[in-house]
Amino acid sequence: MKELVIHVVKQLVDNPEKVKVKEVKGEQNIILELSTAKEDIGRVIGKQGRIIKALRTLLNAASVKTGHRVTIEVIK
Repeated sequence: MKELVIHVVKQLVDNPEKVKVKEVKGEQNIILELSTAKEDIGRVIGKQGRIIKALRTLLNAASVKTGHRVTIEVIK
C-alpha cells in the first residue's frame, strides 16, 4: 500500500523527492501518514478534496485483499 501511495503522489507533485509516507500498523487497520513539501499539499488534496478522496477510494479497493482497513492522513 505504501508503495502505491508513493508512486501516485510522486506523479502529482512538483517536488517528488520530498514525498514521504510513514506506515503505522495496528491489528485491524493501517494508517499511512503522507508528508510532502508545503507547496505541494494543495496538489495532493485537490479542489474540494477530490484527489485525496480518490486516493482513499483506491486504497480501500486495494486493501480488500489484505483484510486490513487502510486510512491515509496528510501531515503538514
